[in-house]
Amino acid sequence: MKIEQIYTSCLAQGSYYIESNGEAAVIDPLREVGAYITMAADRGAKIKYIFETHFHADFVSGHLTLAQQTGADIVFGPTAKTDFECLVANDSQKFKVGDITIKLLHTPGHTMESSSYLLIDEREIDKALFSGDTLFLGDVGRPDLAQKSDLTEKDLAGILFDSLRTKIMTLPDEVIVYPGHGAGSACGKNMSKETVGSIGYEKVNNYALRADMTKKEFVQEVTEGIFPPPAYFPENVRLNKQGYNPENDNVSKANISLTVEEFKVKSEEKNVIILDVRSATDFVNGFILNSIFIGIDGGFAPWVGAIIKKVDTPILLVCDKNRLEEVAIRLSRVGFDNILGHLSGGIDSWKEDDLQTISSISANIFNDIYQEDNTINIVDVRKEVEYKSRHIVSAVLNPLSDLENDKLNTTAENFVHCAGGYRSVIACSLLKRDGIHNITNIEGGFGAIKKTKLPLSVEVCPSTL
Repeated sequence: MKIEQIYTSCLAQGSYYIESNGEAAVIDPLREVGAYITMAADRGAKIKYIFETHFHADFVSGHLTLAQQTGADIVFGPTAKTDFECLVANDSQKFKVGDITIKLLHTPGHTMESSSYLLIDEREIDKALFSGDTLFLGDVGRPDLAQKSDLTEKDLAGILFDSLRTKIMTLPDEVIVYPGHGAGSACGKNMSKETVGSIGYEKVNNYALRADMTKKEFVQEVTEGIFPPPAYFPENVRLNKQGYNPENDNVSKANISLTVEEFKVKSEEKNVIILDVRSATDFVNGFILNSIFIGIDGGFAPWVGAIIKKVDTPILLVCDKNRLEEVAIRLSRVGFDNILGHLSGGIDSWKEDDLQTISSISANIFNDIYQEDNTINIVDVRKEVEYKSRHIVSAVLNPLSDLENDKLNTTAENFVHCAGGYRSVIACSLLKRDGIHNITNIEGGFGAIKKTKLPLSVEVCPSTL
């Protein structure tokens, strides 16, 4: 038997390849399915099933592409309704994969079709649980993402409580837990950085699995402090339910080379976004008017979804040529397939006197400015939980995920920072695009600010927020 975890850091998402005696199954596949097909081919195995734990909101699954290329059956849990052919399984239904058995456990709560998959080995021993977004390491799935449901998040939290107590916590302590996500995903709020755990460890260490916890306490704790989901989540749910073009080739689209003139013409078309994916340092030193910065070397795909929102938005790329394939793949993971091409020759092909810049200073220089005038305007674009944990005492919270222009000073300079310098440049690019130019980026973000003499609030442990 072979279990392979394919973990994607950008999405903090785990998918799984399981194989036994010449047959294989894939759980929650990525949009690009080549790795699963190669693994099966290299080992002489046939992919028999594609198991989906639920309708994912944070990424577009590769279920349709993988089914088309392998002939495998797509399996969803009870109540799932799709616009494509699939097998809607019953609770406790079993599937043979070589010498092992995969048992579907209907575990609603995150969504109503949510299911976990229990691997039973050839000795009939419960071996591993693929828990999707029902159980994470250190957390459980957020209960507020069900689309078009007449159930409230508190209703769903109560259902999740029952699922965990009756279907998961009853499993043997030694059962290995393979979750759908880890730390950094927007699908939970307290996830561990670890990507493999056990039922026994979670029962002792996961706040939501306390043995003495009442349903009322569970509902309150699980629903407390949930931040709004990224705007693109409903779009990805729709694609996962209704389907997408399994033959889409984002890489070929990204490789379309456009001259400066062709690029300019296309940039003037309706709703077109110029997406600059270079480093933050390169961007602030020179970028095309109205570009949006979302660097490939950061939380790229989730921020594209959160900022651009509509997956059918036409996108023009400013990108180093050797990274075009990577950019195209990561855009496709969150459903952004409408790439128009890239600027031939990159930013160097644009006239230097026609480029925009963003004022960007070190934390030490910012400290010097503050010491001279402590009434300056400071804008913190981190998440609320980060801000509450610790912040510059006079900073105004204005999270990037919900950036509000009216929180900026209109007559004086606004000094913008995040945690490390990535999100602040995204924020500055959005503000510049909206015609707000009295902004200065603080390089290195709060990490660098903490090393200066700037006055900070008392540090609060995030777990107490």
